[in-house]
Amino acid sequence: MAGLGERLQAWGFSWAGLRDNRHGEWWLIAQMLLITAHLLPPVRIGPDWPPPLRILGIAVFVAGLALGAQGTLHLGESLSPLPEPMPDAALVTEGAYGRCRHPLYQALLVASLGVTLAYGSLLHLALLLLLGWVLGSKARREEEGLCRLHPDYADYRARTPAILPFLPWLDWRVA
Repeated sequence: MAGLGERLQAWGFSWAGLRDNRHGEWWLIAQMLLITAHLLPPVRIGPDWPPPLRILGIAVFVAGLALGAQGTLHLGESLSPLPEPMPDAALVTEGAYGRCRHPLYQALLVASLGVTLAYGSLLHLALLLLLGWVLGSKARREEEGLCRLHPDYADYRARTPAILPFLPWLDWRVA
């Protein structure tokens, strides 16, 4: 367990941070609660949800998992669950990070969409929308730190979609 404690410390976790949100701990807690809430039973939109939509939902969920694995591999040692970047974090702009600036958040939203489609659930649709708001807010906080840490980040931000292109809350490119 010493390895886990060291990793948490490297990411910036602390008891003080949980109290005052110094590294964005509250955004992470909100994100984890919403992800966990996806385990709740569905509140169906209609009595008979069409099987093709269920199958599509499962496929979209699996695609979200694949996108998450790709983003995790490309980020490597710079990976942190907190929005405050680690001081020695490299700026990754290729692979999944060439497609969007926050591919792990994109993967979470795609997986959430898959769950929503598979269940045909109004509850899960609400969770998807709330997760989009939390991840958009968390990403904005993350980008403040990335701009301070990496002088080239502003140029990368101007040319690369944030999370999902063409959705203003999830793509706030600065020209």
